[in-house]
Amino acid sequence: MSFDIDWDYLPATLNCHPMTDEEFIAFCQEHPDLNFEMTADGELIVMSPSPCLTGAQGSHLIGQLGNWTEKDGRGLGFDPSTGYVLPNGARRSPKVSWVLKTRIPEEDGFLHLAPDFLIELKSSRDRLPKLKEKMREYMDNGSQLGWLINPDDHSVIIYRPNGETETRTGIDSITGEGPVATFTLDLKRIWKPF
Repeated sequence: MSFDIDWDYLPATLNCHPMTDEEFIAFCQEHPDLNFEMTADGELIVMSPSPCLTGAQGSHLIGQLGNWTEKDGRGLGFDPSTGYVLPNGARRSPKVSWVLKTRIPEEDGFLHLAPDFLIELKSSRDRLPKLKEKMREYMDNGSQLGWLINPDDHSVIIYRPNGETETRTGIDSITGEGPVATFTLDLKRIWKPF
């Protein structure tokens, strides 16, 4: 599939046919300068690479979760290039995610499951309502905890599987629950990465 979209119009949603893992990988390789996700309804979401500020913030997230993961030893942490196929068929790639090792298959490829824990980070190009929908989708598909970080207003929306959400603002750190109860994220470098 060939297309040309001006970056000013991203993220964009396109109608597409369902794809196997192999077809989706091949499609992504045809367009290495873009990032893709797919909804459960088969809509292809085309995203540009992260802006530099979001990239720096994401690097801090990955570093902190990675350090904790090494010490904890029960699971693996993943960066935003990791693809998940959720039970509803959506293909997603959260900014940062973590899965218990006992749930990870030994073969390489997309993870056909929802991450136990994930973090999404709102960039200047993201639409908050769409990110909230995506967070609810993760919870509906089996994730145990999710944080939606919004640097615009220094808030973290906590998502739990029972449908409950909680918004915290004016905080400099946040501590996990459930599978990541001992993980504490220092938000100071997210609010001011430079």
